[in-house]
Amino acid sequence: MRGLVCGVLVMYSYIMLRTQISLTDDDRRLLDEEAARTGRSISALIRDAVARTYGVSRDTDADVRAIGSAVGAWPGREEDGAAYVEGLRSGSRWRHAPS
Repeated sequence: MRGLVCGVLVMYSYIMLRTQISLTDDDRRLLDEEAARTGRSISALIRDAVARTYGVSRDTDADVRAIGSAVGAWPGREEDGAAYVEGLRSGSRWRHAPS
């Protein structure tokens, strides 16, 4: 793809692919607000989010450290997280509701 910028011909080293996505009203509102706040396009915001979430720059070691730091973050409970989630799945979530 080529473009004329300030009288200079430039060559872009990437090709964009058009993709249609469906967003909830809340998702679109968030993107609109961020675009207005930053002056960036919604497309640029979505590309950045995709790169941060799925890009090769993900640091697996940092993810493992974050998970490790969360271990034991739910003190004073008799059941572990797996048992808690299973209780929610079985419909007993009201038993876990805070008083």
